[in-house]
Amino acid sequence: MSSSEKKAEQKSSTDEDIKQQGKKRSFWSLILMSVAMFGFAFALVPLYDVFCDLTGINGKTANTPTEQSQRIVSDRKVTVEFVAYISPGMQWTFEPQITRIIVNPGETKTIKYAARNLAATASIGQAVPSVSPGLAARYFNKIECFCFNRQPLEAGESAELPLVFYIDPDLPEDINTLTLAYTLYDVKPTGSALTQ
Repeated sequence: MSSSEKKAEQKSSTDEDIKQQGKKRSFWSLILMSVAMFGFAFALVPLYDVFCDLTGINGKTANTPTEQSQRIVSDRKVTVEFVAYISPGMQWTFEPQITRIIVNPGETKTIKYAARNLAATASIGQAVPSVSPGLAARYFNKIECFCFNRQPLEAGESAELPLVFYIDPDLPEDINTLTLAYTLYDVKPTGSALTQ
């Protein structure tokens, strides 16, 4: 074999080695990027919750009861609107008995939502609240709320679900209307026995 043939063969094997190393590097880069993307997607919800808690734009209200306000601002009026949504596939009716109320900040008010299980079997609902504008959520205080507990209803059964609340007197002056929205979710498969 001539020296030129040997050089050509060495160059060819070197080129092949470089290609193989490039393929391996690309393969491991793709694996690393896939793992990083999965990790980012997994962490996105907790990161979003932290961001919303820091900025106050999430619209989430407290999940525990609060004490009644000791102060009422009688020279200010705030409109509170009530809406209800039902998650797809849930066979209930769910709506506020009133859709709007005008309150003084600090004043305790009671309203009720009506729920009815239209399914042929018992089921359990859980209402999840949100307030808009999101910044106002920290000023919406629930003394008593059906959203603190799951709501079991037998087939065809109805219930009145009370909400006792007040708007914090420190609500920013530029917020004059709040909307409280509840979304009702089915938390137990339909047809299973109710347990309390």
